[in-house]
Amino acid sequence: MQHQNTLTGGQALVRLLANYGVDTVFGIPGVHTLELYRGLPGSGIRHVLTRHEQGAGFMADGYARVSGKPGVCFIITGPGVTNAATPIGQAYADSIPMLVISSVNHTASLGKGWGCLHETQDQRAITAPITAFSAVALTPEDLPELVARAFAVFDGERPRPVHISVPLDVLAAPISRDWSSEVVRRPGHGLPAGDALQAAANRLATAKRPMIIAGGGALGGADALQAVSERLAAPVFTSVAGKGLLPPEAPLNAGSSLCMAPGWEMIAEADVVLAVGTEMADTDFWRERLPLTGELIRVDIDPRKFNDFYPCTVALKGDARQTLEALLVHLPAAGRAGEAAVARVDRLREAIRNGHGPLQAIHQAILDRIAAVLPANAFISTDMTQLAYTGNYAFASRAPRSWLHPTGYGTLGYGLPAGIGAKFGAPTRPGLVLVGDGGFLYTVQELATAVEELDSPLVVLLWNNDALGQIRDDMLALDIEPLGVLPRNPDFAGLARAFGCAVQQPQSLDELERDLRTGFGHPGITLIELKHACAR
Repeated sequence: MQHQNTLTGGQALVRLLANYGVDTVFGIPGVHTLELYRGLPGSGIRHVLTRHEQGAGFMADGYARVSGKPGVCFIITGPGVTNAATPIGQAYADSIPMLVISSVNHTASLGKGWGCLHETQDQRAITAPITAFSAVALTPEDLPELVARAFAVFDGERPRPVHISVPLDVLAAPISRDWSSEVVRRPGHGLPAGDALQAAANRLATAKRPMIIAGGGALGGADALQAVSERLAAPVFTSVAGKGLLPPEAPLNAGSSLCMAPGWEMIAEADVVLAVGTEMADTDFWRERLPLTGELIRVDIDPRKFNDFYPCTVALKGDARQTLEALLVHLPAAGRAGEAAVARVDRLREAIRNGHGPLQAIHQAILDRIAAVLPANAFISTDMTQLAYTGNYAFASRAPRSWLHPTGYGTLGYGLPAGIGAKFGAPTRPGLVLVGDGGFLYTVQELATAVEELDSPLVVLLWNNDALGQIRDDMLALDIEPLGVLPRNPDFAGLARAFGCAVQQPQSLDELERDLRTGFGHPGITLIELKHACAR
């Protein structure tokens, strides 16, 4: 029998996480995680019960995106891990810090195929390709080392998920010494070499048409980014992850428009491009390659980006904010005249808004109504739906960490649970979820978590076109007979009421704006179902 003063490995691990600053974990208790749950009472960590492990992973992702802290989830061996693999992959693709703690079968059984409950031949092999690292703690004393290694990834490398598997016997074993307060944090990515900074500054200072592309890696350096942009009179494009780095009204804010022809045409005019904290992926550009004709300078903490699809002339390995601040020191103190660049950005914005097709024009009308009533500090969590695809480039975010979209992996079902997780990461911020009818059914059960746990505004705007709209349109464009894209939907309003949500079904854009305003004033969950026909 365990001595009452001796912690188990599971209890000590929970205390250790609390000492690292973890305040929330998402998960579902199971027979293989009982020792973790033994440690939660009194730890100061809030446990959020999700309705599926996929929901736990997406909630951890949303939490991380709005807070900048790693999202944490507890999941069981085997099916828990495979259920969470999709959100782990999404977080990996979008460079989101996430710590996944799972159980695994007893140490003596690993790899032996005994047919144990939840057994997987090699659990680590499932998550290794979609994590910064995946490791198994073979003794309780391995846990503080592995957790320290995880936070080293979050603090000092490209942030990506980490998976730590803990065998059942290790979770239950008494620890030989108390390591639960052994916190190791070494934040910071450092600065590039001085000669590289000077080389970059020289090229930027002499450029005639410099431009900037900034991504999610630059979220901590918004002020420095704007200062460099203004000093150089350089327009700033952002990836979807970088939306909000410049205020919407900033004259040099070119937005997330590199997915549209006017954006492609403009970036082709640049003689020097400074790319900050972005992998420059085709999921942001909607084409295989950007038409870059000038020199490329890259700022990144991941050195593998310097010689990949877009090899650079000057590589600056370091923290985005610190590197941009150092560049300012090396740049001439006097800024250049920016009238021509501002005028070019104005023409870009006009071309984007005037270039909408019929469907995108409907989306823009909806997005305009959202912008009219969205609280100033609100965030928007989006799913893979046509309304969000238009919003990626047509909706101006007011601040970083305010537009959450599953860009790289592109998984359906992200929007709702990520929005719920974001509410725990930023409890005082109102939230809006943009989701289509197809993606909504992937994770609709998480409405139960939202209603149970949240007492502040979260509005779910369901764009219901009674179709897998994007796939239907793609089939038609390729002269493929549409198949499997017109599912029979449930009564969404009745379903939401059954979960305990407030429900609105506006019949016009004016009613939509009214219902959004009401929803943002409601201390709980509101579902607004907007039919395609009502938005015309």
